[in-house]
Amino acid sequence: MTKKIWCGNLIALYLHERLFILSIIDKNLGVLTIDELIGIGLLLLILVFFTLFTHFAPYGSKVMGAFAGAAIATYLVEALNTFVIGDLFNIEFFQTAGSVAGALDGTIVVMLVCLAMKVNPVNSAILAAGFGDMGLIPGLFAAYIVSFGVLWLQRVIPKGLDFIVVILIALPVIRLMGLMITPMIDNSLLEIGTIIQTATDTSPLLMGLMLGGIVTVVGISPLSSMALTALLGLTGIPMAVAALSAFASSPASAWLFYKLKIGDLKSIISVAIEPLSKADLITANPLPMYVTNFVGGGLSGMVIAMSGMVNDAPGTAAPVPGLLVMFGYNPAGQVVMYAAICAAISLGAAILGSYVFRNTKIYNSDVLKD
Repeated sequence: MTKKIWCGNLIALYLHERLFILSIIDKNLGVLTIDELIGIGLLLLILVFFTLFTHFAPYGSKVMGAFAGAAIATYLVEALNTFVIGDLFNIEFFQTAGSVAGALDGTIVVMLVCLAMKVNPVNSAILAAGFGDMGLIPGLFAAYIVSFGVLWLQRVIPKGLDFIVVILIALPVIRLMGLMITPMIDNSLLEIGTIIQTATDTSPLLMGLMLGGIVTVVGISPLSSMALTALLGLTGIPMAVAALSAFASSPASAWLFYKLKIGDLKSIISVAIEPLSKADLITANPLPMYVTNFVGGGLSGMVIAMSGMVNDAPGTAAPVPGLLVMFGYNPAGQVVMYAAICAAISLGAAILGSYVFRNTKIYNSDVLKD
């Protein structure tokens, strides 16, 4: 009888410990819901679209290069001036300068896309002026479509008269198109944001995995992680995850560019500083770039989610601003330690990824020019 009681107690203790361990795992990891899976599928669909656009659309790679330049000229300027210099040192001049730059995203992208498609500078400026209060991604699509019509006008209408027609016809068309596209783009970004908010409420580790992976992929894609996190108004731990995951993607992307021969030395340096500067090359090689960065970003995000660090500056999910702004909200030693850990994790993922994808067909700058 005593032996049976002892065995029964042992089994009960074993089951109790198993249930306790499973409850810890469930609390920290959680499960993916249908909504989260749909959101992830939507993100993948968007990334696939931009990859196909780069490869097969007329002027595709040139337009993606222009789009990357517009993101740097607006979102990166805003992040460095407003959130890094302006907010950390409380300098109103830089805060204002950054905010003004960020608000010009639609204007700048229309101007650069039109120029990339050989629209003359005056007509490009006219179209850009009419898009001043709309966003980066709507500007990309609207400028791309309307530019074909403007190019035709430039061929059939005498020079000097074409800009009158552009003002009377093309300007209203591009603005109307922007008004139609904007809600679709905003809804897509908000759907991705729903994933982040849901995962944040579910558990720290799942939030870190999802947010770190998604922000890292969005950050190296034509979508802007700075725009995404600013739109969502992320603060606290989620923003810390986004910022340092974006920072950690720098060595990973640089290694992939070097090892897989995606870009030359200048491209390697550029992608390490700001991935958007090489959005055309990244979207041309989606499998190694997106998969590897998602793994590295997700693992880094899990580490940061459990670190307790915070970041109350929305929109700083970029390599340089992401690192610098963290010093304003956390002890310097802690930031340096976790930044180094995340960089090592992402670099390790990139080394493994460069081996896994070593036989994948690569499209470099020379191929895209052709």
